[in-house]
This record gives sequence, structure tokens and C-alpha cells, in this order.
Amino acid sequence: MALEIYKENYTGRISELTIGKGAKALVVGGESCLPFHTWEGAMPHRPVIAFGIWDADTGKWPEPLKQVYKDVLHDPVAWAKKDVLEFGAEMISLRLQSTDPNGQNAGPESVLPLVEKMLQAVEVPLLISGVANAEKDAQVLSAIAEKFDRQNLALWPVADDNYKQVGASAIAFGQIVAASTPIDVNLAKQLNTLLENLGVNSSRILMDPTTGALGYGIEYSYSVMERDRLAALVQQDEKMQKPLLNLVGQEVWKIKEMGQAGDSAGLLGDQALRGIIYEAVTATLMLLAGSDILVMLHPGAIAYTRKIIAQLLK
Repeated sequence: MALEIYKENYTGRISELTIGKGAKALVVGGESCLPFHTWEGAMPHRPVIAFGIWDADTGKWPEPLKQVYKDVLHDPVAWAKKDVLEFGAEMISLRLQSTDPNGQNAGPESVLPLVEKMLQAVEVPLLISGVANAEKDAQVLSAIAEKFDRQNLALWPVADDNYKQVGASAIAFGQIVAASTPIDVNLAKQLNTLLENLGVNSSRILMDPTTGALGYGIEYSYSVMERDRLAALVQQDEKMQKPLLNLVGQEVWKIKEMGQAGDSAGLLGDQALRGIIYEAVTATLMLLAGSDILVMLHPGAIAYTRKIIAQLLK
């Protein structure tokens, strides 16, 4: 007797969203089933991995990351080229660390030339990341949205405290917003509703539910993302039918286990391999919870995650 696999019927669908321009533009979303349940519905676009780069040194990067990028660590444009040409990056996430008020506190005028050079150097889509300071991010992201009119950039983070300013700029200059909320379904729905009421098109919103690293709250992230997807697909909640974004790399590589090496590491094993495994496992769990875009850091972890995506989609 043949095994008959039970099929759930989903009535909702995730909206499709295009990031970037030209031949290298990417489409994410469009799912009509739970992640990789392709026997129950459609998953027309595979998840995308964005390579994360920084425009300024935080002084906190673990040695394995420094070793991979030691020749380009202080040149974001060269770094982006390396990711595209050497590692096959199809998307870049540029974190404007220099604008952090607790660091260099650079203004918008300081980072605009860098973004321009980045757009000229690589043709892949860009996610422009602030530093999670609502007031400063509003200034910087709004200036970038205006300067690079119709470039279809994704802007992160758009939060409850700055959604009006960044959202209005995204509407006026044709950019995408990444709505960021702290691991809560209701807060995510509320921010999406506020953005749409402001006038942001539903198909121009990414959802960042906040990512907890392996061993540091990943179960909360997974649970909330799962509920986000069920609300979108089963309950047909249009406010939740957005592609999901997870900033995996920066969360994984900042935890204490990633900084331990030598005798201080004890039984944790090789630092580089440990970091790659932590990042790849965190990324895989986010994929299984419904992630459409993963921002990752170590090329080794990205290579593993690409293989897992290919196997899941087979």
C-alpha cells in the first residue's frame, strides 16, 4: 500500500517583492505553502543570501572573519567586489557602522559617496543597513533614499520610532522598507499596518522579526516566524503576507562563544569551524521557519547553507 502524504490547503499567499534593478534584480516571496512544503503549494523563488559587509571597523570582529577578509576589511567597495567575484554573492548588505552615534557618528553626507561607489562597483541588489538607532537611521536612510532615487534599495531598520520619516522617503523615491520589530507577532502586524496606512505599498515591505542566534533565543525567533507564516497562509492576514528577512551573521558572530579561542575555548573546538557551524545552523532554522532573505557573514557558512537550500528544494 502506497503511503499517501497528507496535504494541507493554504488559502493565503506571501506577496512577491523585487529588490534591485536590471538583470541582477531578485524576486523573493510568493509562497503559497509553509517553507519547503512544495507538495502542498508553490515556492516560486528560492531564499536569497545577502553577504554582509561593514563600512567601519567595530573592533569586535572575531579572528576567523578577519582572516577571510583581511585584504579588504577597510575597503567596503573592494569587499563587495570580492564577495561577488570570488564567492558569487547575489546580494550585498552594507551596514553603515560609521554612522553609529556611539562610534564615529558620521552624518549622511559622509556615507552617500560610498553608497554611490557601491552601486557602480556591483550590479547585485543592495540592502542598506543602519545601526538600530531610530533617530540617526531616519536621517541616514532618508538621505540615501532621496539621493539614489528609483534604485530599488532595501532600507533597514524601519521601526516604530522612525517609520514615518523613512517610510515617506521610500514612497517618494521608490525604495523598499524592512520593518523591524522585537520578536512579537502583534508588533510586526502593527508596524506593517502603520506603514501601509502611511502609503507604503504592501509589496514594498520586508518583515524583520528579529533573529536570535543558536543558543541565544533562536527558539523565540522560530516560534514567532512560524506564527507569522500561519497568520499569512492559514488565517489570510494580509498585513502579515510579507517576505521575511533575518540578519543571521551579525547576531551569531557577536555571541561570546565566537570570540573564544585557544585555551579559553576549552572543549568548544576550532574557532573558525565553530563559527561556521553556528551560523549555518542558525540560518537553516530560519529557513525552516520561513526566511526569504538571510544576511550572513562567513563564506564557509554561506556555502553550507546554499547546499542545504538546494537539497530542501530538490
